Amino acid sequence: MRLATTASGMGRIFNEWGVRNNPQEGFYLDIWTWLYQTINAANTIIQRAENPDIDWTERQKNEILAQARLFRAWAYRHLTYLWGDVPLNLEEASGESIRTDWERTPKAEVWAQMEDDLLFAEQYLPEIPSSPGRVSKAVARHYLAELYLAMDRPAEAEEKAAAVINGGNYTLITERYGAKASEPGVPFMDQFQDGNVNRDQGNTEALWVFQYQVDTPGGGQSIMRRYWVNRYYTIPGLQVSAEYGGRGIGRLGITSWALNLYEPQDDRGSDFAIRKFYLYNDPDRLPEGKELGDTVYLSWEQESETNEYWPSTRKWDWVDPQDIDGARQYQNQPYLRLAETYLLLAEAQMKQGKLAEAAENINIVRRRSNASEIGPDDVTLDFILDERSRELVTEEHRRYTLIRTGTLLERVKKYNPLAAPNIVERDTLFPIPQAVIDANVDTPMPQNPGY
Repeated sequence: MRLATTASGMGRIFNEWGVRNNPQEGFYLDIWTWLYQTINAANTIIQRAENPDIDWTERQKNEILAQARLFRAWAYRHLTYLWGDVPLNLEEASGESIRTDWERTPKAEVWAQMEDDLLFAEQYLPEIPSSPGRVSKAVARHYLAELYLAMDRPAEAEEKAAAVINGGNYTLITERYGAKASEPGVPFMDQFQDGNVNRDQGNTEALWVFQYQVDTPGGGQSIMRRYWVNRYYTIPGLQVSAEYGGRGIGRLGITSWALNLYEPQDDRGSDFAIRKFYLYNDPDRLPEGKELGDTVYLSWEQESETNEYWPSTRKWDWVDPQDIDGARQYQNQPYLRLAETYLLLAEAQMKQGKLAEAAENINIVRRRSNASEIGPDDVTLDFILDERSRELVTEEHRRYTLIRTGTLLERVKKYNPLAAPNIVERDTLFPIPQAVIDANVDTPMPQNPGY
């Protein structure tokens, strides 16, 4: 779990919990609504695909259906991790079919539908994306591996993760490439650089890349920089610059525990990956006795609600050169990476007692970043969770991972000093939005326990 480096909105909920975590909180309703809109869009495509007037081949039809069913499973993945039992709907909803009698479907039944959808997607999606941003068999197999781990079916999880890794279409980035290859850096970080993210730009590791484009219908935008880059420009002597990743808000921060997980030689914890200092660049606000180019060192030993001197990831550095102070971000985003598939594979093997195989797959990921190798006796769930943090910090849905492995409360209390005194069992699920409960007038919808 993360902390907030600037006290605001969601960050305050996830640190303070208690009364801030309540069914009236607007962003819970926003997430719930958007996910069910996604499901309804998928249901619409699935049902209308049976229209005999559509001029397409059976292969084209099945590929469209596969995409829709993957997205439906993806939406239910979010819903079940966030709320547990949720209404399962497989029919197109319209103004004439609005229901007010929904019941919460047991999570196991929702997962069974997700499995069915993902298996269909695996069968009919292409081996590699047909264009940037599209999904492929690898995405379906990756999510099947994760789902089978949640369902405690590790042998099947191992099979699906291995199919992605051994399929010959994806490999870890182990050499410098692309837009900044001639500049100082490390291979691990090249895959996040603007101009390097897509497959046709040399990225062999990304299974799924979100596409963003300025001033383009449907282009969208990312908020990763706004979440993860701190408000460094509030420090006297510093101003917003492209070199420093643009203007962040710092709503989320990496815990000091996570920042201290790296060995000194691990590229993932290096200055190329995590910003640990700045150089004064604002001549009009220099502190007394300081000069342009002097170093401002950051500190991460003591968490606090607001700390502009906190380090931040460099994965999401991006600036529009025409709008250096702008809030919007249009850098393509690696959303699923092969490195995570390796760690899912290792977890599946660990659960089956295949510790030597699990250690080797973890080492494949660690070697890429010059981390020391581990042995079979080092392979535990705690180690895998730590390794996921080292590799995927600010990328993975960390809350989901900790819920899936039954470690959320334990690890928040152990490693997040701001949230530790406040989080309780109730907070492992979010509250059903009150507006959803109120709208379901014909069948009482039970709230999650404790709310």
